[in-house]
Amino acid sequence: MTSALPSPASPSAAVSVLDLAPVVPVVVVDDAADAVPLARALVAGGLPAIEVTLRTPAAVGAIEAIAAEVPDAVVGAGTVITPAQVNEVVAAGARFLVSPGWTETLLEAMRASGVPFLPGVSTTSEVVALLERGVREMKFFPAEAAGGTAYLKALSAPLPQARFCPTGGITPASAPEYLALPNVGCVGGSWMLPKDAVAGRDWGRVEALAREATGLGSAQV
Repeated sequence: MTSALPSPASPSAAVSVLDLAPVVPVVVVDDAADAVPLARALVAGGLPAIEVTLRTPAAVGAIEAIAAEVPDAVVGAGTVITPAQVNEVVAAGARFLVSPGWTETLLEAMRASGVPFLPGVSTTSEVVALLERGVREMKFFPAEAAGGTAYLKALSAPLPQARFCPTGGITPASAPEYLALPNVGCVGGSWMLPKDAVAGRDWGRVEALAREATGLGSAQV
């Protein structure tokens, strides 16, 4: 990534998105009105880095609302696939960018944005290509389908300078196995946001699940 973020606990200390929390919630927002209470519940549970995916019309409005009203959240945009989206979400207040994959055009736009970014990779060649371009922090996606912990473990010896946020198919049961790897900083997932809890606006349940996810960082195998 191009730059670091201030730590929510210590604004003067610069940290990577990969080091803010063991889990980055991957959030799909259908109603922008839910964005602020949802983000507050995640932050209260210990998960300040929040990836709002650009999969719904409400996503950009959700990012804008969280950036404006939840100061302890570090809100980012996920499923970023075009330069136009980069510009739109950064203008809305996104503090980091996540893409499922990358091209030269997208990479150039993310780098020019001035905010940290995690380009998506699923092959060794993609990792090497990003390392050549000075990018050392990446999203490994789709994690389970692309080889899971075995694949990442195999990459750690020849490419120790690369660090990852694996996302895609990860569960509370498998997350500690990923977090135990030396080249994994955090994992992404949505299990702390069950559809029925979000639909029912049960933010207390979301907070409790977020707190359990936070604890996974100390439960590594």
